[in-house]
Amino acid sequence: MKRQNTFSGLLLIGIGFYFLLKEFQVPFLTQFYSWPTILIIIGTALLLHSYIASEYETLFSGGVLFGLGIHFHGLRTYSFWIDHWGVFPLIIGLSFLIRFQKTRKGIIPAIILITLSLFVLFVADKPGWFYWINVIVHFIETFWPLLLVGFGLYLLWFKKK
Repeated sequence: MKRQNTFSGLLLIGIGFYFLLKEFQVPFLTQFYSWPTILIIIGTALLLHSYIASEYETLFSGGVLFGLGIHFHGLRTYSFWIDHWGVFPLIIGLSFLIRFQKTRKGIIPAIILITLSLFVLFVADKPGWFYWINVIVHFIETFWPLLLVGFGLYLLWFKKK
């Protein structure tokens, strides 16, 4: 990030407003005093920084953080919110689409992920061969911390420059 001050300034403004509103305990905003709001603020700061500084490499990460914040906030707040693994490929696919808007890169992964996500979320009669994906996703949901540990070990020992 060439203009680091833009991102830092936007992030400090967002976090500052978050804690200021938390101090005043505004009644209809109490549902936003949670960690998903912090994800939304960081994602928004990354997205705004990308557009203001014309440095579009952070569009994808900003979109992912913003989308995850919205999703986790929806899970905590609304009873009708979809709690399914298919939402995560949708968030990532939409983030690829946001990045494609400015960089013209990533349209194929965006289309594949959005199509897969919509299929998983909304098609009632899935073919029998498709259920192996649910088994894999359940395994990943159970042991995802081991993936983080493994990736950390890889970065420490094998990824030396």
